[in-house]
Amino acid sequence: MLKFLFFLMFLIPVCFKKTNYWMVQNLMFFVFFLMISFCFVNNFESSISYFLGMDIISYGLILLSIWICALMITASESIFNKKNYSSFFLFFILFLLVMLFLTFSVYNLFLFYLFFESSLIPTLFLILGWGYQPERLQAGLYLLFYTLLASMPLLVSIFYLMVEYKTMNFFILTNFFIYYKLFYLTMIFAFLVKMPMFLVHLWLPKAHVEAPVAGSMILAGILLKLGGYGLIRVFPFLMFSGLTFSYWWVSVSLIGGTLVSLVCLRQTDLKALIAYSSVTHMGIVLGGLMTYSFWGLSGAYTLMIAHGLCSSGLFCLANMSYERSSSRSLLINKGLLNFMPSLALWWFLLSSSNMAAPPSINLLGEICLLNSLVGWSWVTMLALSMVSFFSAAYTLYLYSYSQHGKVFSGVFSFSSGYIREFLVLLLHWFPLNLLILKSESCLLWL
Repeated sequence: MLKFLFFLMFLIPVCFKKTNYWMVQNLMFFVFFLMISFCFVNNFESSISYFLGMDIISYGLILLSIWICALMITASESIFNKKNYSSFFLFFILFLLVMLFLTFSVYNLFLFYLFFESSLIPTLFLILGWGYQPERLQAGLYLLFYTLLASMPLLVSIFYLMVEYKTMNFFILTNFFIYYKLFYLTMIFAFLVKMPMFLVHLWLPKAHVEAPVAGSMILAGILLKLGGYGLIRVFPFLMFSGLTFSYWWVSVSLIGGTLVSLVCLRQTDLKALIAYSSVTHMGIVLGGLMTYSFWGLSGAYTLMIAHGLCSSGLFCLANMSYERSSSRSLLINKGLLNFMPSLALWWFLLSSSNMAAPPSINLLGEICLLNSLVGWSWVTMLALSMVSFFSAAYTLYLYSYSQHGKVFSGVFSFSSGYIREFLVLLLHWFPLNLLILKSESCLLWL
């Protein structure tokens, strides 16, 4: 584990030479393939030390982090071309990647908290430094205060654990069952905000809409998964309290998912629509996690990986339209089938994955989550059917509104995509549909 960490850390000085932009991106792909070849993890833990270690959940999420960060550099070529502080941009991406790598691989609860919060800093700088509108200051403030205020109680409860049980190791803590309601709430609230759960999700659409394409990709791809990962890690010793409270969280998630789906159907902003769809997907993930079942945990992990790739790809597509029309509005970005026919196939492929069409891994995750929630209570069927229906409805709305109709009268031109853009989209869509052939690593990790 340490060798990969040092590889990423020593990439940081490399990014300050102006001509090394693409070299850094190539080296990130290189470390991704190195990691696959060195750490082919089965269901057991590997590379364990007192500080770092990796099981199958960490492994999948670390690979996803490296992959998305490499694609962020590819998608943000305009920053390199316009010489818009590209060295600092690379530095923040690499710093963020190192923080995420450490978050997913440490086994100490306090260190996990430290790196979990540290990943906020580079994200904030990406939004404030390379965002498009002046409202990005307000969006950054929202992001900072929502996540920091929610995680202060988590810090207090971590110290309580240390005083009471003399350890902060995840695996030693699984031997204890702590039945203390206030402790349970403070322990998981930070993760619920990070996911985000409905009612504490208002920072997410703002942050997404104001962020540059790289900021949107990392937010949708990885940072929302930190919440789910944290919950999976702390659930073993919060089992009894969790069984008492789970029906609250499942209810809020599913009802919230339905309401946010309806909000999606009224959006005219491309990025806001994709951001709100993330809230719906994460709502189902949270509902599955709270059932404490095999299906629920496996499905949540699968859908987290799938959503990371799919949502990130959709943000890339929205950005490609934005770069050409200088607007995110669906009223202007319509009839793109005439304007950019070469991208219409990618819109279709990623939209179909977003509504969990086969053979995407989204389908596998959603089937598992439906199984777990219906097995947990028959009452959830109503909300689940609504969420599934409206998810398909807003995805179709996104696709048909953007691709069909009369082209906006101000756009009397024709645009083809660059090879680089097709490559970014292929590298999102290909693993999303290829992983269905390797689905046992997503499902059989418990």
